[in-house]
Amino acid sequence: MKSFDYIRPASIAEAIAAAAEPGTAYLAAGTNLLDLMKGGASRPDRLVDITRLPGLDGVDRLDDGAMRIGTMVRNADLAHDPAFARAYPVVAEALLSGASAQLRNAATVGGNLMQKTRCSYFADPAAACNRRSPGAGCDARQGENRSHAILGWSENCIATHPSDFCVPLAALGAVVEIAGPAGSREVALEDFHLLPDETPERETALERGELVTAIRLPPDAAGFAAHSRYMKLRERTSFAFALVSAAAFLKVEDGIITEARLALGGVAARPWRSKVAEELLKGAALERRTFAEAATAALAEARPSGDNAVKIELARRISIRALLLAAAGTPSRLPALPGSPLSSQYGDLANA
Repeated sequence: MKSFDYIRPASIAEAIAAAAEPGTAYLAAGTNLLDLMKGGASRPDRLVDITRLPGLDGVDRLDDGAMRIGTMVRNADLAHDPAFARAYPVVAEALLSGASAQLRNAATVGGNLMQKTRCSYFADPAAACNRRSPGAGCDARQGENRSHAILGWSENCIATHPSDFCVPLAALGAVVEIAGPAGSREVALEDFHLLPDETPERETALERGELVTAIRLPPDAAGFAAHSRYMKLRERTSFAFALVSAAAFLKVEDGIITEARLALGGVAARPWRSKVAEELLKGAALERRTFAEAATAALAEARPSGDNAVKIELARRISIRALLLAAAGTPSRLPALPGSPLSSQYGDLANA
């Protein structure tokens, strides 16, 4: 591992000032960053430890009904918060479908947003990777790429973002609160992660020195609690990243969908919200045919980036499954295998 300076600021302002220097990275739990540093894929000159900064670890219901989640809240703590899980069951399910219990106990929600791609070529310093070394090329294009992007990719990069947590957040219109040298600002989560285009090394909308301080769910997000599900298809049932995933949310009145949200994971360099599919679902009946049409619309622009055409069909099917399960109703208890197609398939309304 490359030697680095370690800084422990006493305030957010001090942290931002320290991180404004080139070659600096913020350190929270380090469950992703430290692995990359040990392997040589990440080589920061200094780390700014934000774990002891005040005011970053709260989960608060705001006066307007929005939910604000501090960047240092642990994944497990948020998923197991009873009030949060009741209001946002799919967000809790997505969190509990990711990584292992040990990692969820340490990892933070802000770190979840900021985690790097799990592309093996990015993690290997001996491989060509434009995301890690701009201009080096992309070995994934002609390599093992079954798990890579089918939406929004470019010739420069076909990596995907690995988060489960971010998929329902994007669907629900979450907002990222940011503090930086120029002050505070907000970015919609669906715009926070950038598509590769010509600059794959720029992964998020953050500028140098900026720090994610919180994630905010809008007031209407809890209105989807009765009809929502997260589905994740992976190589093995636990402790694996998604090949494809889908978060589906419906509002239903008299058997008709009055509002819908759909986002896909594992398909692009960011969670992929499909507003085209959402508009198609609005005003439709709870029918498999309609869900199939919406899933097809969500993937209309999908194309293989390598030997991964199968992911397009997998993403279509997992979207249909998530919509069907959302229509059946959110289970009152979290499935034994969160997010898994192998878990119980029916919600509380299916047998009503």
